[in-house]
Amino acid sequence: MNNFQTDWLNKWATYTPNRMFLREHQRDIQWSYYDFNNRTNALAQYLKEQYNINKGDRIAICSKNRSEHVILFLACMKLGALLVPLNFRLMPRELDILINDAEPKIFFYDEEFSDHLPKLSSLSKTEAVKNLSELSKFLLENNLKSDFKSLIELDENDAVMILYTAGTTGLSKGVIITYKMLFWNSINTGLRLDLNSADHTQSFAPFFHTGGWNVLFTPFLHHGASHTLLTHFDADLILQLMEKEKATILFGVPTMLQMMADSEYFNKVDLSSVRYAIVGGAPMPIPLINIWHNKGVFIRQGFGLTEVGPNCFSLHQDDAIRKKGSIGFPNFYFDAKVMKEEQIECVTNEVGELWLKSPVVTPGYWRNEKATKESITDGWFHTGDLVRKDEEGYFYVVDRKKNMFISGGENVFPAEVESFLYTNSKIKEVAVIGIDDEKWGEVGKAYIVVKENERLDENEIKEFCLGNLAKYKIPKHIEFLSELPKSEAGKIDKKILLQMHKDQLTNKSKTK
Repeated sequence: MNNFQTDWLNKWATYTPNRMFLREHQRDIQWSYYDFNNRTNALAQYLKEQYNINKGDRIAICSKNRSEHVILFLACMKLGALLVPLNFRLMPRELDILINDAEPKIFFYDEEFSDHLPKLSSLSKTEAVKNLSELSKFLLENNLKSDFKSLIELDENDAVMILYTAGTTGLSKGVIITYKMLFWNSINTGLRLDLNSADHTQSFAPFFHTGGWNVLFTPFLHHGASHTLLTHFDADLILQLMEKEKATILFGVPTMLQMMADSEYFNKVDLSSVRYAIVGGAPMPIPLINIWHNKGVFIRQGFGLTEVGPNCFSLHQDDAIRKKGSIGFPNFYFDAKVMKEEQIECVTNEVGELWLKSPVVTPGYWRNEKATKESITDGWFHTGDLVRKDEEGYFYVVDRKKNMFISGGENVFPAEVESFLYTNSKIKEVAVIGIDDEKWGEVGKAYIVVKENERLDENEIKEFCLGNLAKYKIPKHIEFLSELPKSEAGKIDKKILLQMHKDQLTNKSKTK
């Protein structure tokens, strides 16, 4: 694959120069494909001449979602450099680990995070540390001139990005994203979601997550479609923009769609232009699916992960109720199997680990050969997700391997318990974690948010579970919260819940 084929922006600048590519809501600016391509060429030339950026060099950025991310990423694609989007929620100690690992040639930061700079010892090895304003001029100034032409030979297996995983099982690992992965992810997405150049969506998933780039953004770029970029999730604003801009597809996690359904604007706005909402990150509760279906917006449950895709599975909206909880079938260019052990596949409805094989599987983790070897066997990626496949071939995620706990010798999957608890009409949100127990080894603890104007107590929850869940699955401890902690991507953050529980134990021991 040569450079001409990897430069999707340049292609659409030629085919449809006047079509809108990107609109940034915060500054109310929009750019056509032609204009944005010219600006990106100017930035690529500047990076090459000013900082000698070459193929394989890394450029890190720490900022909330800004158009500067987009122009920098597309300049990297033209230069063969690797973009490293950093999680702006991390503390300096955590950022230092990632920066030391990636060894970027340039570090761009938003002024909002400038206080971190004196605390980042890793930057002493970085050639240039620059404010984001240095990129802003390429977005905002007029009459930018560039005679940029890339002479770099790019291969489909060349890396274009490093995305660091959340690090829930230890230190974060840098997932290598290649041109090949972007291409085949776009093909898989386009085939399953019927993407076309008339599509438009609002983009608010953070750019340090694969969802921000690769659920819709890069597939839309490949298909010549358009985005409105938001700095963060805002339920009221997104609903209004969806109506105003006639959005065709929405992407979010269930908690986001719940917040939108709870918005005062939900029943007022016209969403007839929206073909469907793509939902990932967790199974969507049936009552919430019904709310959106009644609004005329069909739900497409999806599934993916940073190392593979991320658009790996899709459940057609016609099956949203009949196959509740399912992630559907693997997308077009995927092979999937459920493994009991290294060499033994599971039978129908038996729970095992999901393995995936596809052109969108990462070649590995950045400078981490050990983790790469542990995760990939003959091209098959071990996802760490526990799944089952039913008689019709539909896949269901049972839980993450790391979330499973063992109570009295029995495996308990929190996602199964949560799914049942969501059938209680008074429950708005729920999360279950495994905690230590002297008698059973581990037991479940449920954190529950009750719907407005509803009441529930611990005994009612346990009564609700009796006869419906095996006794070892019923949470032994229940705590009610006004809201559950969320990650920047909108997912319930169980790490915070685990820390809350540990803090409670510490406080108890101090008061004794």
